[in-house]
Amino acid sequence: MSRPTDERGAELRQIFFESAQELLESLNHAALKLENQQGDSETVRTIRRIVHTLKGDSAACGFRALTNAAHELEDALAEESAFSHAELAEIAFRAADLFGSMVSSYRRGQEPSPKKVLKNGKSNKAGSRRKAVRPTPASQAAAVRWSEYEQLQAESAVQQGKHVLHVAIQIDPGCAMPIAARQLVLNALAPVGQVLAVRPEAPSPKGDRLLDLLLASGRAAGEVEGKARIPTVVEKVSVRALEIAIHPAPEQGGANTASASQEQSQASYTGISAEHIIRVEATRVDIVLNLVGELIIAKSMLQQAYTELLPQLPKETSRGRFIDALGFHARVLSDLQRSVMKIRMVPVEQLLRRFPRIVRDVARECGKEVELVIHGADTDLDKSLLDVIAEPLTHLVRNAVSHGLESAAERVKSGKSARGRLQLSSYHHGNQVIIEVADDGRGIDPQRVKAKAVEKGLISNEESARLSERETLDLVFKPGLSTAEQITEISGRGVGLDVVKAVLEKLKGSVEIDTALGKGTTFRLQVPLTLAIIKALLFRVGGRLYAIPLNAVAEIARSHERDIHLVENTEVLQLRNSVLPLARLGHRPTAGTGDKKIFVLTIDTGKRKLGLLVDALAGEEELVIKALDDETVSSELVSGASILGDGRVVLIVNLAAIVDRFSTTRPAQAGGALSGLLLTESDRATAAAAGEGR
Repeated sequence: MSRPTDERGAELRQIFFESAQELLESLNHAALKLENQQGDSETVRTIRRIVHTLKGDSAACGFRALTNAAHELEDALAEESAFSHAELAEIAFRAADLFGSMVSSYRRGQEPSPKKVLKNGKSNKAGSRRKAVRPTPASQAAAVRWSEYEQLQAESAVQQGKHVLHVAIQIDPGCAMPIAARQLVLNALAPVGQVLAVRPEAPSPKGDRLLDLLLASGRAAGEVEGKARIPTVVEKVSVRALEIAIHPAPEQGGANTASASQEQSQASYTGISAEHIIRVEATRVDIVLNLVGELIIAKSMLQQAYTELLPQLPKETSRGRFIDALGFHARVLSDLQRSVMKIRMVPVEQLLRRFPRIVRDVARECGKEVELVIHGADTDLDKSLLDVIAEPLTHLVRNAVSHGLESAAERVKSGKSARGRLQLSSYHHGNQVIIEVADDGRGIDPQRVKAKAVEKGLISNEESARLSERETLDLVFKPGLSTAEQITEISGRGVGLDVVKAVLEKLKGSVEIDTALGKGTTFRLQVPLTLAIIKALLFRVGGRLYAIPLNAVAEIARSHERDIHLVENTEVLQLRNSVLPLARLGHRPTAGTGDKKIFVLTIDTGKRKLGLLVDALAGEEELVIKALDDETVSSELVSGASILGDGRVVLIVNLAAIVDRFSTTRPAQAGGALSGLLLTESDRATAAAAGEGR
């Protein structure tokens, strides 16, 4: 495998892998557009630009198999008239899959086997004119086709007031070194202009006797011809000025906004706006963010030390300056934190843009018509979270198309349009990002879910009778439960939804279901905006310190033990005009403690409210989250830890797991079960977090 081996080469390949993924997604997007809007020649030109960019980038990295495959596709696209647009779209889809497979092989350090992009009989027709023998430079001039990217360069040169010339050169048959002759010609023309393109693009092992150059120059054609005539090297030269039409920039907005956005994305890789882009490895940003986290801890330590020294220095004249310095330090650190967090944030569009192709392929395999609608693609999310939720979101999208939406005949029979609708939406809600996968399909039947769960032995008949509708729907996240009528390669094997819930819980998020028979189903994923730094409310349970995200707390109330009542084995509190179910995080008090004061933290998860009973509040704090591995904390109720300025360790409670545990148990001892798990794991988690902080 021919590729750079030095550090610069490794960096170049890494940049290629990042940009190639975006180019392939853009290729899929353009192919979808060509398939849905037949007769759009501009889309074909967009595909040609993408393929040419991919070819050039892969050649720079020494990835010859990918370069050759891209060159083959570029040849086919150059002969656009040889194919219908439907055939070109299918070729582009096949090429995107092939290129993606090759990029994956190169990423693993393997050499992919050469494969053909074109597999039908028309492959001979495409590019047949390129194989024709060109006898002289004069006769070959009109036959050369420049790529879309090269034409764009030519347009740019014309806008700068330069001439664009086609220089056709025939190397002297007596020249013993045609490869060296090619380089001599390029060297000779360098002083009079910029070589935009050369045909053939790379020298053949035996050397080429005919060369075509696209040259941008401010000199006259005669002067260029004189420079190209190298004695004993060049036999014939033909210089012809080309007429270059200047195309206006596409208008933004309306139906073409997505297409224009894709083309602007490509422009950043062809040098037009590359100066505005810096590619940085995510690990480097993580290192900076970790250092910012340590600075936040240091800030807390300074504030704690100042608070302790303040009573001892009541008349110190420098107190005011010290307070000002602390305030300035806090403001700058806050700005630094926000700036670094913005670097980590990327639009959800980077994830959502892969789904049009997935929906198209699954719909075709299932024989369905599906319209995909995307809203909120510009919603920002932490890059690390974006990568993790890709798999569960893909599960939900594939499941919605294959299992949620009906066939065209079934939809028409029930009074719906033949084409199903799948909508992907994302938006911010407080310090969370909500991503919804909604279809207008058949919906989920809770009774059928119950029956399947009993049949699979996941619950008993007695347990099923006690389940509410929401608890019944949550059963679809149980491993092995599937209501599909038949097993296919896409769905019906009872896997996928349990993975979705497991991933979301690991991210301290949650997933909910809204469904109506005959109308459709919505899966709602809630994930934190970031896992790095949070504003938290600190409280005490059983003498230990805990924290929850401050934005999750809807209300804080004070009450007494005597105000708590037991309704259907659930502790509740009358809070103004509503009844609030309670989860007791501490131990249940002994008899005769009715006058004991309690704190109730009202948690609003969107669909339900729950009050957390805690012993005392300990204030608000900005916390740097430290992850804890499964060996340290076996309970899902604790999601991480942080270190305060005075060295104390605070455990961060996983609210999604608390709500889930409360919903699935809900007997009178539920509070005891929660407090038992929290308090049992606290000592080990606290010790581990303190050790990590040191």
